[in-house]
Amino acid sequence: MTTSAPQATRPSLWRAIVMFLSIVGPGIITANADNDVGGILTYSQAGAQFGYTLLWLLLPMLIAMIVVQEMCTRMGAITGKGLADLIRENFGVKVTFWCLLLFVLSDVGNTATEFAGVASSAPIFGSYLHVPNAEAFKIAMVAAAAIFVFLTVTRGTATVLERVFFVFCFAYIAYIVSAFLIHPNWNDVLHQTFVPHFNASRAYLLMIVAVIGTTISPWMQFYIQAAVVDKGIREDDYGYSRIDVITGGVWATVIAYFIIVACAATIFVHNLHATHPIVVKDVGDVAVALQPLAGRFAALLFALGLLNAAVFTASILPLSTAYYVCEAFGFERGVDHRFRQAPIFYSLYLALIIIGAGIVAVPGAPLLAIIFYSQVFNGVLLPIVLVLMLLLINNKRLMGKWTNGPAFNAIAWAVAIIVAALTLISTAQIVFPSMGS
Repeated sequence: MTTSAPQATRPSLWRAIVMFLSIVGPGIITANADNDVGGILTYSQAGAQFGYTLLWLLLPMLIAMIVVQEMCTRMGAITGKGLADLIRENFGVKVTFWCLLLFVLSDVGNTATEFAGVASSAPIFGSYLHVPNAEAFKIAMVAAAAIFVFLTVTRGTATVLERVFFVFCFAYIAYIVSAFLIHPNWNDVLHQTFVPHFNASRAYLLMIVAVIGTTISPWMQFYIQAAVVDKGIREDDYGYSRIDVITGGVWATVIAYFIIVACAATIFVHNLHATHPIVVKDVGDVAVALQPLAGRFAALLFALGLLNAAVFTASILPLSTAYYVCEAFGFERGVDHRFRQAPIFYSLYLALIIIGAGIVAVPGAPLLAIIFYSQVFNGVLLPIVLVLMLLLINNKRLMGKWTNGPAFNAIAWAVAIIVAALTLISTAQIVFPSMGS
């Protein structure tokens, strides 16, 4: 009996590892795609303006992300349907239509923002390559990114695409390396990570709203549930999928942590945020600001992380929109289909990429206005989506024994209410800049 136990457990251990590796993907990919251009800008601003004092906020942010993503993953695994499918079936066409309208409008602006991130990284790479025409180089990079995104998604299978997305996820390690190259005061970093520091100033409170608000976006919920359904994850496999969600949340939060540390140890410590505030208005400018303070290599790594984030999320965002529209109207969808098998799905994907990249490439385009209104639409849609999700996850007819328990429900509703309230406050401050001043 003493020798049979290890032999009995070994196959089950290997089976568990193989099962996890076959299921892992949607959680890690979705969480890391949320570290997009807007997210990087927010974390950069947090570090540049307030140093390490907001690092403590990342732990509750991580909990919020995991709770919301876990619910979508569970619904996809148990029902075998996407979030848009469930909303249409349970709340009717009218609710689905208005969600659809806000979702598409916001994602047009969100996609343009990602290609703007590609454009923002162009000057850094151009300076290293000694490119004579900076504007032409910027347009060429945006066009190359758009072509790469479209061909990668439309020409590969779901398995190949997932592997490409994993490469994007781990390319974020550039931010970790960049932070270590800067040599921050780690005693100060660790102290302010575990000892919350509060500041009653309006700017500090607004930054808290921004950091939490950038954690959960409406498109994430539709994408992760569609990805779970496409991957064929079902009830028996769900335990592994939950680990995938937690792993993705932890990795994405670690990256956010080191972005804040990098900017705090340079821009904030050297007081550059006060003397040259423009460095925190554009992510490309953040990389430029790091160069004289942290060295060319650290700045280049930061710019590389920005380019990676921009291209990665520009691949994912239009996919979530295409999934939502096709689920809502019953069109064929999925990246394992060819263009002729799912023409509406891929046409929507192509249209969003062309519009997003085209807006950035056109001189004088109202990019700021587009970003502005996309954030407003996000702010209106997110509370609606969170409430609909909670109503669906607690529907016993749909979920059976997989509904939220009392403890998880309390956490989930608290997260939904807090995130929704902060998002609405943030949206109101976008629309009414003088509010609270």
